[in-house]
Amino acid sequence: MARKKKKKHEDEHVDESWLVPYADILTLLLALFIVLYASSSIDAAKFQMLSKSFNEVFTGGTGVLDYSSVTPPENESDGIDEVKKEKEEKEKEKNKKEKEKAADQEELENVKSQVEKFIKDKKLEHQLETKMTSEGLLITIKDSIFFDSGKATIRKEDVPLAKEISNLLVINPPRNIIISGHTDNMPIKNSEFQSNWHLSVMRAVNFMGLLIENPKLDAKVFSAKGYGEYKPVASNKTAEGRSKNRRVEVLILPRGAAETNEK
Repeated sequence: MARKKKKKHEDEHVDESWLVPYADILTLLLALFIVLYASSSIDAAKFQMLSKSFNEVFTGGTGVLDYSSVTPPENESDGIDEVKKEKEEKEKEKNKKEKEKAADQEELENVKSQVEKFIKDKKLEHQLETKMTSEGLLITIKDSIFFDSGKATIRKEDVPLAKEISNLLVINPPRNIIISGHTDNMPIKNSEFQSNWHLSVMRAVNFMGLLIENPKLDAKVFSAKGYGEYKPVASNKTAEGRSKNRRVEVLILPRGAAETNEK
């Protein structure tokens, strides 16, 4: 009798390896829709949060799907708020400085206008001039209207003019002001001065001393310098050039500028 074959029942096993890439695709699609939704009103803070979330998804950390919404946990939100707050504070500080700079420039322009009106009224166009520079408002005074050749003492007849100039420098609140003396390159050596440098220093000091006799001026904001022949504004090869180089300059500095500011 033939042996009856026993029917072997084998459970069929379904290949489920396709589920892994399928789940990844679904995750990426969900992340894509979240990005598209958020991009309609995205800002720097949201971008930072989303970037961090995607990074965590692909590095095994806490991913975007672990959040109940696109809003990060409280501690992360606080960090983003701090970044935004710091950025806003910097922007406010920048705007404040720009406004202060604009106001400062406007004030210097007003002083310049007053000096120019004074020059015109006194018919001193050939002796005084004003110019806005990167260092501040510069008032140039030819030495011929205050000093005799080789001398550093202001002539008595010119003292009233110097006092009138002092009134133009009354600014509230006071600004730092530098008085500087300059000469041509013609050698000088007399009983009073050994060099042009000594002469330029004393002219600046004497002119400054007369200015601060004005009780409306604060002596603490004034300083004096002498450059001798070493900062010419014209050629010393001609009489006209040497005349331009013999001068006293009044530099009214922007607010906050150091007194050591060099021209």
